[in-house]
Amino acid sequence: MPPAPVTIPETCPLRLCDGSGFVVDELTNTATDCDCRAQRISRARARSLSGVIPRKYRGVSFDRPPVTEIAPPVTAAVRRYVARIDEQLDGGRGLWFFGSVGTGKTTLAMLVSRHAIEAGRSVAIYSLPRLLAQIRTTFDDDRGNSYDDLLDRLAAVDLLHVDDVGAEKTSPWVLEQLYAIVNARYENERSIIITTNLERDELAEQINERTVSRLEEMCEVLPLWGADARQQRHETRSAS
Repeated sequence: MPPAPVTIPETCPLRLCDGSGFVVDELTNTATDCDCRAQRISRARARSLSGVIPRKYRGVSFDRPPVTEIAPPVTAAVRRYVARIDEQLDGGRGLWFFGSVGTGKTTLAMLVSRHAIEAGRSVAIYSLPRLLAQIRTTFDDDRGNSYDDLLDRLAAVDLLHVDDVGAEKTSPWVLEQLYAIVNARYENERSIIITTNLERDELAEQINERTVSRLEEMCEVLPLWGADARQQRHETRSAS
């Protein structure tokens, strides 16, 4: 059977309250905000976003392929990041995976997103083309604030995971939307994870220098080079 979908815990991740987001003092009959309340508010605002690990990546683990076949220095950096996931997200620090096709960029990004979800944090997961498609739908919405509301949600989620940055055909509209999203997270000190096949200067040519400059400040850059593992697995299956 395939692994079950990863779900966000309903109990207090800090084990301080009963899951309501409030700590009750029975002696004084008063309630104060639990330290988990900010996380709960962020999760509530993110519910309309795509926060589900795709089926293909639900079983990813540091202890088995394909992660064990990825460059050890990069997987070690990812291990360090997820070992302090709350600290990383609270500090607005992210990861930027770039390199050849089929080297494990998306796999590692999904592994980080899964750890964030399991830690009770709000996560939104998109390929860039899909994210732009969702933004486009807001222009067909009768509500005048639909676009602003979506950007607010994208800015507030604890972790925004965007795959295939630079894959979308460049246009002034695409550049404007991508900059708006990155800049909102930059200003709010919110973490972002991106994957791209493009090197730094190539990406700057594709999505604009000011966007890349912000991403550089927000993220640890992790290069992944090598043969296309998907193609190698296909060739192995074909030969057997």
